[in-house]
Amino acid sequence: MASVVYETGLCDASGVERGLTKEIRQSHGRGRTAHNLSSSSLRKKSANSLVSKVRCRVLRNLLTNLQEVLLGTKLFVLFLAVPLAFVAQNWRFERTWVFALSLLGLIPLAERLSFLTEQISFYTGPTVGGLLNATCGNATELIIALFALHMGKIEVVKLSLVGSILSNLLLVLGTSFFCGGLVNLSKEQRFDRKQADANTALLLLGALCHMLPLMLRYTVNSDEGSFTAPTLAFSRASSIVMLAAYVAYLFFQLKTHGHLFKPQEENDTDDTVSDAEAVIGFTSAIAWLVGMTILIAVLSQYAVCTIEAASESWGLSTSFISVILLPIIGNAAEHAGAIIFALKNKLDITLGVTLGSATQISLFVVPLSVIMAWIMGMQMDLDFKLLETGSLVGSILITLFSLRDGTSHYLKGFVLVLAYLVIGACFFVLRTPSDHANGVNLNAIPTISSIMVA
Repeated sequence: MASVVYETGLCDASGVERGLTKEIRQSHGRGRTAHNLSSSSLRKKSANSLVSKVRCRVLRNLLTNLQEVLLGTKLFVLFLAVPLAFVAQNWRFERTWVFALSLLGLIPLAERLSFLTEQISFYTGPTVGGLLNATCGNATELIIALFALHMGKIEVVKLSLVGSILSNLLLVLGTSFFCGGLVNLSKEQRFDRKQADANTALLLLGALCHMLPLMLRYTVNSDEGSFTAPTLAFSRASSIVMLAAYVAYLFFQLKTHGHLFKPQEENDTDDTVSDAEAVIGFTSAIAWLVGMTILIAVLSQYAVCTIEAASESWGLSTSFISVILLPIIGNAAEHAGAIIFALKNKLDITLGVTLGSATQISLFVVPLSVIMAWIMGMQMDLDFKLLETGSLVGSILITLFSLRDGTSHYLKGFVLVLAYLVIGACFFVLRTPSDHANGVNLNAIPTISSIMVA
């Protein structure tokens, strides 16, 4: 691919010339995923008129990369939160400021990660690009999970991963169906059930792998607080099975049945970038990808280290912050893109984003976290406790019934959003032993009895 060159824009220092061929662009278009299209809805065109007047080639390439990577998104204002998070951490600001700024900084970084993986796929082809997207699509959750594991916060890992699945299935998909149904009242919103059936079957497999350790623990020992060796051993074996299922899912999606996951192409001519061609070179994209990943890792570490301080200061339980706040903010950009395409009556893209992300977390990030904990010598299993597992299974079932007829309307979306609100309220009033240990002001957290009395 060294001869692949641009049709517009400036050449990178790697020696790429002008003129990206029509065949290559069409091949890349066929390989684009719903995640790519969802992320592209938040991108904006960059004006290269001023940059092109710079005579120094090296400086011109640098300015072009800075403009495309940092200013090529509608979320570029949030990049200010990244240096502010570093300042807050190093100048000993209150821990809540570090936590809030770190979460805000993760929003544009996660969107840019998707942009960079797509840029790389121009040179590697759609298959490798799809594999990159499959590994980096939920990089934020994976990095946060790894840092939390390193710090021994296994419950934060479990809660945040469950929350990511719940937010994709109920909040994002529900908001998309609700808003899309209201905007398209005069149209029948339909989608391809084959893609949805494949994802929901895998999600049910993941739910089964969570239910069995829970039932096994109660079968071996009814004491909920005790840890049993059979549960741990079974969870590690199940994690290997889940990873094998995810590999089969990738082969199914990228090779044998790729047509089922082919998203509707975007033909709008507004400020949204069509992404029909690469705008930065391969070497630059790799360098930016590494840099963005490092920034995400640093901000994830800040967020994990300050989650207890934020819990204490805001009067919220760590369970609520882990299940609700972390997943919503960590994937805000991708979620916004899914809703935007639902408004345009492109539900296949919306389903590709929501169900695809939920499947990736359930069958890749969760079992990988168990395996990594095993390598670290930590005892993390697939037993996510009764409340978390029940919420997960219920969410998958209500989503499955909402998708069974291949159509959508605002009432389905409203029901999904209400289900998410009910689960969120449950975790809002939940008191855990970690909240007592961390000194959370539980008097500030309304309990069920106080709500009923009021």
